[in-house]
Amino acid sequence: MQLTFDADVEKFRAEFVAFLDANLPSEAETGERAYSSAHVPEWARRWQRLLFDSGWLLPGNPPEFGGRNASILEQYVHLEELDRRRIYHSFNPQGLGIIAASLLSFGSEEQKRRWAVPILRVEITAALGMSEPGAGSDLASLRTRAVLDGDHFVVNGQKIWTSGAHDADVLLTFVRTDPDAPKHKGISVLLIPTDTPGVTRRPFGSLIDRDDVDFNEVFFDDVRVPAENLVGALNNGWHVANGSLGHERTLLWLSFALRLEELARDFRPVDALDRDAYARLVMDAQALRLLGSAALARAARGEQDVAALSVLKLLGSEAVQKASEQAMESAGVAALEHPGMTAPYAHLNLEAFSAGWFERYARSFAGTIAGGTSEIQRTIVAERVLGLPRS
Repeated sequence: MQLTFDADVEKFRAEFVAFLDANLPSEAETGERAYSSAHVPEWARRWQRLLFDSGWLLPGNPPEFGGRNASILEQYVHLEELDRRRIYHSFNPQGLGIIAASLLSFGSEEQKRRWAVPILRVEITAALGMSEPGAGSDLASLRTRAVLDGDHFVVNGQKIWTSGAHDADVLLTFVRTDPDAPKHKGISVLLIPTDTPGVTRRPFGSLIDRDDVDFNEVFFDDVRVPAENLVGALNNGWHVANGSLGHERTLLWLSFALRLEELARDFRPVDALDRDAYARLVMDAQALRLLGSAALARAARGEQDVAALSVLKLLGSEAVQKASEQAMESAGVAALEHPGMTAPYAHLNLEAFSAGWFERYARSFAGTIAGGTSEIQRTIVAERVLGLPRS
């Protein structure tokens, strides 16, 4: 199966290619690198603002929010062209892909102006406060409390694994506002500036390197948040959460397909077992492309098939993890070299995508967790695709 596009889509692609050719930052301009998923170097801020102002940041958005009302097929070729040049879409990926998108879907007009546009233009950066100790993938079990006190909420509790929080200006934070409601129904969402008194951020290293600092613990001690920072309706946070992650899903499979194709470029099999693993990698990449292309065609016709997207997410994330493990094993002790490089340096990309094999393998676990774990995806597939009964 080969995706082909009509003349309008190819014209859109050609316009974007011409924009990239005329405006891409040079390697000499990009010496400063990102230190976390909410630390955006100044050159990358300028570049993202140019994309926003030119309508090329998120083409599916209306012009006032960095787009040009592009179709799903046009959004697809936009992402393809970014990958073709190994351009990282945003060095604040949660801010761009989840938080600003959630504000545009659920926020007030004032919140869109005050928060969403500055996040999209990287005038501020944002992090996502969802996971807690004991409430990681099970968001409904969160215990961080927010109590309305006059025109403020008073927030107490803790978040964990909050990527980039120590560099972020604001947190999109999920809190419990009705402890007596069923656990899915008593959740609300607040925008909490990180310089608010009572907010403490504690970054910590990862298994890759103690100096690889992105994760954070975040503590809230009697943090007073203006009631106007409530996103969506009170106690309707579950709906916002589903929408927040939903912004990732329609084309999420493409990111895994691109990772698989990068692995196929970089993996060098040395014996028969390696060649067998390499063949499996190529077949997985092709299968994901075929299934994803069918899903893209359905989306272009206006058909919604959320459950099928779980199949793509499950296949893609686990295939990337397995292929990364096989490439690491094939490299032997050389895979443990850190820092290391397994692909050519790309100055507009994130270094993690060309790092040593151990790092690439370790980072692959994020794909099977973020946006809904593999266990959750299997449950969705079992119940909504296969029609199996709930246990």
